[in-house]
Amino acid sequence: MLNKQSIRGKVQIFMDRLLIEDKETIIKESESWTELQESLFRKMLQQGGNFSIGDRKFRIITPIK
Repeated sequence: MLNKQSIRGKVQIFMDRLLIEDKETIIKESESWTELQESLFRKMLQQGGNFSIGDRKFRIITPIK
């Protein structure tokens, strides 16, 4: 399961085309994920991109360095 520290403040997370403002929403969603799905999400948090986990579509936009 993800925790609040694993989700950085400047990253924008979209779930099913809606911007997620609250980290708790993602944490609750991650409770049903497998280790592989959680690993994918953590990797995408760092690099950004579009992907799906289960029937949810995610888009992560990372800040420009």
